Amino acid sequence: MASDPVSFGFTGGDVLIVTGAASGIGQATARTAAAAGLRVAAWDLNLAGAASTASQIIDAGGAAVAVRADVTDDAQVQAALDASASLGEARYLVNNAGPASASELGFDDGLLAGVASVRRVTEAWLARSLPPQPALVNVSSVAGNVIGTAPDWYPATKAAIAGYTRHLAAYRFGQVRANAVAPGMIDTPRLTGFAASEIGQRALQRIPAGRLGRPEEISWAILFLLSPLASYVNGATLIIDGGWTVTQ
Repeated sequence: MASDPVSFGFTGGDVLIVTGAASGIGQATARTAAAAGLRVAAWDLNLAGAASTASQIIDAGGAAVAVRADVTDDAQVQAALDASASLGEARYLVNNAGPASASELGFDDGLLAGVASVRRVTEAWLARSLPPQPALVNVSSVAGNVIGTAPDWYPATKAAIAGYTRHLAAYRFGQVRANAVAPGMIDTPRLTGFAASEIGQRALQRIPAGRLGRPEEISWAILFLLSPLASYVNGATLIIDGGWTVTQ
């Protein structure tokens, strides 16, 4: 069921950077933000996918720019921030990019790609001249925060993202208001075919909602946490999983 766009209390024309915006939660967040009146810089390694997201926003009457960015590389992050500034300085940031759990990474490489990249983007963004009252949301997971999963680096990374978010909230509040979301099983390209599989069917039976989540359902929570409506929410990690983890 779709929902009518709402402003979430944002000032129209403010700029949001979304990493990993080519598909899934990132794309949904970019589109929801644009519907709420924000200008969106859609970052992704997949420039064609980021361009598709930006085109969808522009076609719907919004403002967006597609930016190719490898968030594990300092120079590319700085270049992406420069490119995003064509929309204006970004007041908001969503750190969504990160490797899938199916990626063949060693533990150290997984942490570098999964959580060090979040810190890299955040610190580079905070070093810029930002508008007043900036806010960010980091995309973590129930993996590592509520349940254990494999491979080992994946839950470790997601728990570290939540921990880094709490650090920002406690020690950097003068610079930024920081929160995180922890999605459960969401119907994104990374879970294509999962619900129809035997293991997927068993998992769905343990979700009280009886289905996978939709990317836009995560985006609504992200936009609320970013928004002025959540001005007193700081350091939270919001679980969004249809009740799955309370049944484990």
